[in-house]
Amino acid sequence: MTKTELADLYRGYIACLNRQDWLNLGQFVADDAIHNGRLLGLSGYTAMLERDFNEIPDLYFNVLLLVCDPPYVAGRLGFECTPKGRFLGLDVNGKRLSFGENVIYEFRGGKISEVWSVLDKVAIEAQLAGGR
Repeated sequence: MTKTELADLYRGYIACLNRQDWLNLGQFVADDAIHNGRLLGLSGYTAMLERDFNEIPDLYFNVLLLVCDPPYVAGRLGFECTPKGRFLGLDVNGKRLSFGENVIYEFRGGKISEVWSVLDKVAIEAQLAGGR
């Protein structure tokens, strides 16, 4: 797969997430997908995303930076959203937040096989403390 093809595939995945199109998530995520070292499989990966959208109804994935080096995709995702209650162990309780996620994906057979993800919790803590 070329860099351009991989970038297009990844953007299709992000569009699928933003549509909450769980029935088609298997086009992008492998049956044995691993997230941050945990084997979730497609069903666990789907459940994780459904839970995220339930806890953050206005969740929307914005691609801020995308680097493709097949079979890897690295990116910086941006979020401006309003978690309902607790998020990352923090009492957010409906406060609008802006934060980023650094993420690396490994693709095998045209699907995401492994994901390494880190959310910018420090940015969230600063906003909750009254800073930006």
